[in-house]
Amino acid sequence: MDYIEMRDITKIYPGTVACDHVSIGFKRGEVHTLLGENGAGKSTLMNVLYGLAQPDEGAIYVNGKETKIDSPKTAIDCGIGMVHQHFMLIPTLSVVENVILSLDEKRAFINKKEVADHILKISHKYGLAVDPYAKISTLTVGQQQRVEIIKALYKNCDLLVLDEPTAVLTPQETRELFQAIRNLIAEDKAVIFISHKLNEVMEISKEITILHLGKVINSVEPCNTNARELACMMVGKDVCLDIGKEEHRPGEAVLEVEDLRVRDGKGVERVRGLNMTVHAGEIYGIAGVDGNGQSELIRGIAGLCKKNGRVAICGVDLSRATPRQILNQGVAHIPEDRQGMGVVMKMPIRNNLVLDTFYSEEFTKGFFLDWKKVDSKAQYLIEHYDIKTPNADNDINSLSGGNQQKLVVSRELDKQPKLLLAVHPTRGVDIGATQFIHQQIVSARDRGCAVILVSTELDEIMAISDRIGVIYEGCILGEMDRKDANYETIGLLMAGKTDEAACVAC
Repeated sequence: MDYIEMRDITKIYPGTVACDHVSIGFKRGEVHTLLGENGAGKSTLMNVLYGLAQPDEGAIYVNGKETKIDSPKTAIDCGIGMVHQHFMLIPTLSVVENVILSLDEKRAFINKKEVADHILKISHKYGLAVDPYAKISTLTVGQQQRVEIIKALYKNCDLLVLDEPTAVLTPQETRELFQAIRNLIAEDKAVIFISHKLNEVMEISKEITILHLGKVINSVEPCNTNARELACMMVGKDVCLDIGKEEHRPGEAVLEVEDLRVRDGKGVERVRGLNMTVHAGEIYGIAGVDGNGQSELIRGIAGLCKKNGRVAICGVDLSRATPRQILNQGVAHIPEDRQGMGVVMKMPIRNNLVLDTFYSEEFTKGFFLDWKKVDSKAQYLIEHYDIKTPNADNDINSLSGGNQQKLVVSRELDKQPKLLLAVHPTRGVDIGATQFIHQQIVSARDRGCAVILVSTELDEIMAISDRIGVIYEGCILGEMDRKDANYETIGLLMAGKTDEAACVAC
């Protein structure tokens, strides 16, 4: 018998049927994956399960008994926990303090040491190593995710929903998460896994349910399918997983970085005398484990922080330029944190699509915005980049994470930039959108744009880069043409092992 069963769940938003009579069951001791394009209804379905949204039709059964889940508290009482794609942690507080804040305790006093001891017990049992007294702001993204999982397990969760859990993880952190998931399954817990990464889905799942346009298309076991079939079912048509691109023809140097040094917010030098040159008509992929200076490098180039050294774009020294001056020089920026840096969550979609160009002559009439032109541009980008929304007046927080990402990508690529800073451009988007974004980046390269691609996904780096630089502890440790690169050499450089990488390359 299913532990949790959802029958004929229907959820309608203005202009959109997010879930259309969806029926699905989840068993203990299994990983059940939900697969589908951005906007297919996966997150909406899980929001209904967790009590964050109420269905217009349908019912939920827990252990065979119909149960009205009208709030997250009710869901938690039913043994359901959820780790959202964007974590819900307070950075200035410790792990144990965040766990305490998540508890629905009536007591006037909670013993912090008892809570910390219980956190350690959960950590050791499931392989979720974390220091209970560490501040959230000092933890890696992978460690913060562990805290979110611990928060759910602390409240005796028996079914854990993981929404895009590997989108921001390094390969090593993904392996650690998968081991933790296997430990949960061994304890007869149920896991709902939402992901667009087909290789991960095939590895971790017991059952895979594919959603398309709010409906269940099929449910299959990994042993009876393959990545190509899953991709085709997701998008409703044949999908080519290979990116076809012509040989690049590099032109003049667009970006020149000399002896760049950048400190993080705590004053620690993260970029240490870095040198690099990127030419027109090439994609320069930067591979590396997160935290080796990638963020600070891009922030330094974009003028978003203080730095030492020289940054020149198209021969113009912009080392001391403001972000707007740099953007006006023909630079576009797809930031790593779409919600923190890429969009304004409480603004309508159309406003976000002209967020850094609204002051240009294209969208102004004298001292005022020309809203007809703004609306026309917004409608064009929504249609051209297949951003799933009923209209441009909706707030951007009505979009799924993947559609928010497509909005940022569309806005930046539409500028026809000379230099594109693309940081994790396909993070959290489905296979069809990933393919489309990659094609758009390659098209920008073919128009003569210089592209810096930062990604912890080696498959992405290898798929579309023309040259690859490996960053380690704030320096480019090795650089090679794509045709000369292989996973083993890059992996060794990512670990700082230059001698071994040189041997493999030979």
